[in-house]
Amino acid sequence: MRGIRALSAIGLLGLTIFMLACGGSDGGGGQNGDDFAPDGGGGNAAADLRLLGGDPLTLDPAIAGDAGSASYIVELFGGLVTLDRNLQIIPDIAERWDISPDGKVYTFFIRRNAQFHDGKPVTAQDFKFSLDRTAKLGQTASATADAYLGDIVGARDVTRGRTDSITGVEVVDSSTLKITIDAPKPYFLAKLTYPTAFVVDKQQVESNPRNWTRKPNGTGPYKMVEWRLNERIILEANARYHLGAPEVKRVLYNLAGGSSLTQYENNEIDVSGIGINDIERVQSQRDALSQEYVTGPNLSISYIGFNNNTPPFDDPKVRQAFSRAIDREQIARVVLKDMLPIANSIMMPGLPGYNANARTPTFDPEAARQLLAESKYRDARGLGTVTMTEIGGGATVGFDTQAIIEMWRQNLGVEVSISQAESASFFDDLDQGKMQMFSIGWIMDYPDPEDIIDLLFNSTSRQNNTGYSNPQVDALTLEARTEQDTTKRLQLYQQAEQIILEDAPWIPLYFGRDHFVVKPHVKGYDPAPIVIPFLRYLSIER
Repeated sequence: MRGIRALSAIGLLGLTIFMLACGGSDGGGGQNGDDFAPDGGGGNAAADLRLLGGDPLTLDPAIAGDAGSASYIVELFGGLVTLDRNLQIIPDIAERWDISPDGKVYTFFIRRNAQFHDGKPVTAQDFKFSLDRTAKLGQTASATADAYLGDIVGARDVTRGRTDSITGVEVVDSSTLKITIDAPKPYFLAKLTYPTAFVVDKQQVESNPRNWTRKPNGTGPYKMVEWRLNERIILEANARYHLGAPEVKRVLYNLAGGSSLTQYENNEIDVSGIGINDIERVQSQRDALSQEYVTGPNLSISYIGFNNNTPPFDDPKVRQAFSRAIDREQIARVVLKDMLPIANSIMMPGLPGYNANARTPTFDPEAARQLLAESKYRDARGLGTVTMTEIGGGATVGFDTQAIIEMWRQNLGVEVSISQAESASFFDDLDQGKMQMFSIGWIMDYPDPEDIIDLLFNSTSRQNNTGYSNPQVDALTLEARTEQDTTKRLQLYQQAEQIILEDAPWIPLYFGRDHFVVKPHVKGYDPAPIVIPFLRYLSIER
């Protein structure tokens, strides 16, 4: 997504829990199990799924752009289509759809049994309202609407304030919705799985515009029962869910923080991410936790982004110098304990179009110093003040960040200061292009290279947070949008990727990988490599 954005290399280590609900701290004391028990609710505690979570930045599908928020939203809301556990597009609230011969008109047929949580039927008019609302940036200030709805005819007229209604979204009748896009695009249906296209309850939104998300009336497999800030969130299974009622009847999220693994070992939560300090232990066959340890890749990447419009990173030689001055292999081995694979490219393994032969600039301190000397800034003194921003609020930075800063100091003679910001401020500044350099990650929204190569590097995209611009990349991504031959289309993205790697608007660092432990009584816990509604696939067998 703008996707669903992760934090840093170390942040990606806890991605499974992060994707469930923004993750928790790996430090601090445990949480008393009795304190986490909900007040009443009529549930069966033995059948509850207990997770460590975090307060979402928002529960409004129109504006969500981070994994922590989206992981709740996909369970509470739904759209016309969704992704299954195999990342295949399947019907959601639309039971089926037709596509016109020219590939530009999609007609969706709404399920008769699709309902909001309060029992109201979902209609085509509800989707029309929701899509129009998302695109009205004066109301939502959505940073994702332009990217994810922009293919629909008339959507950009709304996002730019020229009109109030998307002309390409037409209500045929209460159960039939017609959407017209500007050109045949193979990835369009996949975009509709993103929260910007989810349906919301018009009556609730308009009657309580400021606080409706505290207990949203969604359509998803789970309903919000309780949300106490910094304490807990309780979700309850939607018995009338149109795709079948979930087996796990309640999901309890502990938002109070504390050590995830400590709570897991105290039997207070059922799933825990594994951090650097514990990886060797859980991988050891001598430890009982090794029997509950699960690992696997996900479709994400951590990277350092440069503001290409701000000195000194407006010079590609400076960006290349900073990239070649980092020994990622040493950091992966020594600091990250081989928990994350080094990123050789922008597109990650498992994504169509991934190129195993792609190469990011290799570690070469001498070449890095030469590139800096060849730049218009000539040397470290000419760069001026250099600041990298990351998400955080502590007195210290991550071990991986410390290692990178030291390598820039040793190999380039550059002193880089660190600025930390809380999540909401960080993402606001990122969207507004205020940061000079930033450390972050990207989690794919759907398995198509358009979601990263086009969305983040085409110069016209509002998700292009680095301000990168290359006419060749623009031409290649524009051609790929409507190319119907899959092989040729993926080749176009690979060509664009290689140009981007050479221009170095990013320093790709590491691909994502999940490391977690799961209680034996939790069945089916095999999260997809991206954020999808998956809680309904689980069961508890104590």
